[in-house]
Amino acid sequence: MIFDDKAIDWLSDLLASVAVEEIMPRFRSLGVDDIRQKTSALDLVTEADVNAERVITARLRERYPNAFVLGEEACEADVSLLGKLKDASLAFVLDPVDGTYNFATGVPLFGVMLAVVVNGETVAGIIHDPVGQDWIIGVKGAGSHIRSAANTIREVSVAPPVPVSEMLGAISWQFVAEPLRTTLARNHARCRASFGFRTAAHEYRLIASGHAHFAIFNKLMPWDHLAGVLIHQEAGGYAGRFDGSAYLPHHIDGGILIAPNKANWDDLRETLWLE
Repeated sequence: MIFDDKAIDWLSDLLASVAVEEIMPRFRSLGVDDIRQKTSALDLVTEADVNAERVITARLRERYPNAFVLGEEACEADVSLLGKLKDASLAFVLDPVDGTYNFATGVPLFGVMLAVVVNGETVAGIIHDPVGQDWIIGVKGAGSHIRSAANTIREVSVAPPVPVSEMLGAISWQFVAEPLRTTLARNHARCRASFGFRTAAHEYRLIASGHAHFAIFNKLMPWDHLAGVLIHQEAGGYAGRFDGSAYLPHHIDGGILIAPNKANWDDLRETLWLE
C-alpha cells in the first residue's frame, strides 16, 4: 500500500485538528484529577492524552477500517497489543501527546506522533507541533520536510558529519540503567554539548533538521520512535540499535543510537561506550 501526498496530508491534518480539539484547550488548564502517574513521577498521563488518542483512533478506523491502530494509552491498558504490530498488513502507531511531563507542567514543548507501518516496515512518519502549528514529515524513499501552517514545504537534512568532540547530542537518561548510565554520563563530556527536551518528538525534529547530531534512547516503545527514526533516516541520517543491528517496528529493547551517518555512528558507539 502506497501512501501518497493526499493521504499524508489527511493524516497530518487529522493530528492538527485533534490537537486543537482535545490537546491545546487543556494545556495549562489541567486540574489535579486530570493528571495521573504511571510508572514514576516523570511518567504521566493526562486527559489530553486519553481523549486525543480516542478521537484519532476512531477517525483512523473510519477511514481505514481494516487497519490496526496501536496507541500508547491503549497499550497501557492492554500490553498484548504490542505483539500484534509485526503481523499487521497496515498499522498506525500513535503517541497522542509525546512529552506528557512537559505538557502537564506547562512547558510548551510536546508533540503528536504518528507512524504508518505496512507489512512490518515503517513507510511514513509525522510529528505535529501543536504549539508551533506545523509538522515534520518523512515518507519512505521521498525524504523529509517541514510543512508550515501556511502549507509551505521546506526540505530538511541532518547535520554534516563532524568529529565527536564537535557534536551536540541527547541521552534519555531516565531509562538507562547502571553501569551503562555512568559510562555514558562520563563519556558524554567528550562531546561539544548536550541537550534534553524530555520529548522525543522535538529531539528527533532538532536532529533531522540538522541542528544537532545524535541521540541515545534506551527504551524503545514504537510510538516514541518509529515516526522519528523514519524522518531522521529520510533526512539522510543513520540509526542502529546498540549492538549495531537495524531498528525494526517490533523492537522494544536493545536501545537505539541515531547519528548523521554510519561513520559518525561508529565513532559515537566507540567513544561513548568506552570503559
